[in-house]
Amino acid sequence: MKKIPLAVVAAAAIFGLASCSKKAEGKFVLGLDASFPPMGYTEADGSIVGYDIDLAKEACKRLNLEFEAKPIDWDAKEMELSTGAIDCIWNGFTITAERQEAMSFTEAYLNNDQVLVVRNDGKINSLADAAGKVVGLQAGSSAEEAVNDNPAFAKSLKEVKSYADNLVALTDLEVGGIDAVVMDSVVANYAITTGNKPLVVVSESLAKEGYGIGFRKDEAGAALRDKFWSTLEEMAKDGTIAEISTKWFGSDISVIGK
Repeated sequence: MKKIPLAVVAAAAIFGLASCSKKAEGKFVLGLDASFPPMGYTEADGSIVGYDIDLAKEACKRLNLEFEAKPIDWDAKEMELSTGAIDCIWNGFTITAERQEAMSFTEAYLNNDQVLVVRNDGKINSLADAAGKVVGLQAGSSAEEAVNDNPAFAKSLKEVKSYADNLVALTDLEVGGIDAVVMDSVVANYAITTGNKPLVVVSESLAKEGYGIGFRKDEAGAALRDKFWSTLEEMAKDGTIAEISTKWFGSDISVIGK
């Protein structure tokens, strides 16, 4: 999911210290793009729910922290984190070498693949079948990186169209505006199943990934990261994560402690 820009603001650490003091003591603010089901998304009533949200709420409960989910401008996510407006990015957030340079990451808690989603009319059954086709993806996402890292596949495409989010891209795919969408397998399978969409996931994967939680790249951020990771490990051992995973995915697909 979502690729971090290379630019890093030099004064981020200073701003971060200033912003942290404005936040209420004992509050944990999770930053997310609230249109990424089932990891984190907004319901019709305005509430933010999802797999990541359930994990974070339970972890905060055990750490005696007040939880808040804060939708952010995804293009400004690194600034939101570095200035202290949020405490972490926890939103089906792919671990990459570039992102690890910019923030303190946990280990992977869930595996993911970048895959090709197509209409179930049988016309595209492999990555090779996408040659000469128009493919959509979310702007600034790790899907974009997956396409760029597969030059032969990228060169074979007629066009790559960018969208604000995956759900908009899938809608355009359904109505025939594009021929395929490159996106996270976790999100794709959930959207197809829950929405009963006439779409399928091509079996070949463009890239394998791991979802992690990104904290500030400083001593305090690393300490907070370690506290949350230890809590998640406890939740895995006592079966809580298995319960949450089964609720959202029908089985325990977490990789913590495995």
